[in-house]
Amino acid sequence: MERLEAEAVPYQTLGWYPFGLRLGVESPGKLLENLLGYIHIQEEVSMVPPLILDPRPGEIVLDLCASPGSKTTQISQMMKNRGLIIANEPSLARIAPLRSNCERLGALNVAITRYDGRRFPRGVFDRVLVDAPCSAEGRERRGQGTLAKSSCKRSIGLQALQIGLLKNAIRLAKPGGVVVYSTCTYAPEENEMVVERALDEARLEQVAIPGLRECPGIVEWSGESLNDDLKKCARYYPHLNDTGGFFVARLIKS
Repeated sequence: MERLEAEAVPYQTLGWYPFGLRLGVESPGKLLENLLGYIHIQEEVSMVPPLILDPRPGEIVLDLCASPGSKTTQISQMMKNRGLIIANEPSLARIAPLRSNCERLGALNVAITRYDGRRFPRGVFDRVLVDAPCSAEGRERRGQGTLAKSSCKRSIGLQALQIGLLKNAIRLAKPGGVVVYSTCTYAPEENEMVVERALDEARLEQVAIPGLRECPGIVEWSGESLNDDLKKCARYYPHLNDTGGFFVARLIKS
């Protein structure tokens, strides 16, 4: 923050995360501080899943869908660069930005792997993050979303992948381990209906961050009743926090 002040870059500290800053400049990615790794530019609500994961120094953590590394590097910061993070990314083309961001930001406790997350082979992890591929409706606020093209058919098409990722994440977690599932979309087919499929292997815990407004998970959709425990999930909407949209669930492996 001292560097930003020296350069007269206006900023506000997020009330719900002391390491999160809202910068008052256009094109913050061009700032020297970003190039040197003092800051990293991302949608602020995407900082929520690592906070809900709550990793501790010395733990072994898996980020199952890691690129471009925003959450991986935040987890590394929270772990004080101690312990081990396996940052998995199935796409060869997306390995380069993941590696670049880890190097730029000094995330030294990260090892990068390349597996289909549904088939990540083995391991016993204290915590697993599944920031799943999704229809990205929550990016609409920045003009990057897909609400105009969104459809139930598209969400159902992604659902099988998302269920596979979440179920494998639970398999890889140790008994009592934490699994966080998140997306940047609103579709229940990609959110609550995915999490519900895993509730025979894990239980839900309440998601809440002081200072950040959320709505509970949906327990009824299109005339179908869902598990009442899904209320413990959190939905973040643009009009509540002036952020993008996100969905987050925290599960504990049985």
